[in-house]
Amino acid sequence: MLIMASSSSISQRANPIFSFTFIPARHLYMKQLDSPLPAQESLWISELIRDVRSEFDQYDAGHDWWHVVRVWNNAVTILNELKELVDCTVVLLGVILHDIADAKFYDGDESIGPTMARQRMRSYSIDSERVEHVVQIITHMSYKNSLDGITWSSPEMVIVQDADRLDAIGAIGIARAFSYGGFKQRSFYDPALKPQLQLSKEDYKKQQSPTMNHFYEKLLLLKDQFHSSTARRMAEERHQFMLSFVERFYDEWYGDHVPEDPFGLDHLRR
Repeated sequence: MLIMASSSSISQRANPIFSFTFIPARHLYMKQLDSPLPAQESLWISELIRDVRSEFDQYDAGHDWWHVVRVWNNAVTILNELKELVDCTVVLLGVILHDIADAKFYDGDESIGPTMARQRMRSYSIDSERVEHVVQIITHMSYKNSLDGITWSSPEMVIVQDADRLDAIGAIGIARAFSYGGFKQRSFYDPALKPQLQLSKEDYKKQQSPTMNHFYEKLLLLKDQFHSSTARRMAEERHQFMLSFVERFYDEWYGDHVPEDPFGLDHLRR
């Protein structure tokens, strides 16, 4: 997908991407852009990080603040290799706020996250155009919201989406899947319960299947859904790692009697 140019916040000035005086030590793990942001935009970012990180303490380990840090690092990696100009401030605001109130932890209410994000950004007097752009990103970027067809997108959204989906696959993706499965008290695997493919958004939200089914219902499907060349390259390696894990899981589960194709879905494990 061609990432079209939009308003550029890439600056050659020597401002840091955020002021370290505002950031606790654990945030030093966050990568920096090669082309730093203007001072005011850096200040928005640094103060927002300081103020919202505790909001994530209530979530499981797969959706805590470290998830935001990893998505940030993925996004910055993509931005640093991107040849087209995008609004980097919108991307980074979207990263920080994309899971501020994940609907799965709020009884499926998808309005809370965008509303909370809008309120937070307005408190820093961020311009309304950027505020509404970020709100749209948060509203539309999730995997489940793509199941019924894409209704809105932007060059900035697909970067946030790529960065977030990279954290859903590979070794971290495996860890997150089982972390959330444990949080929801789901079994690892049940040979009698086959994955359900081609789910609608509503069906996906209602899923209570074992964690291994999630690999077939989402994780192994993501590789071909990335937009940027950087994300596609990173996704390929992570996808292969997941395939190795799935094979090893069945080897250890079944011992010497592994079914050739436990679910009849080997076409998804390529």
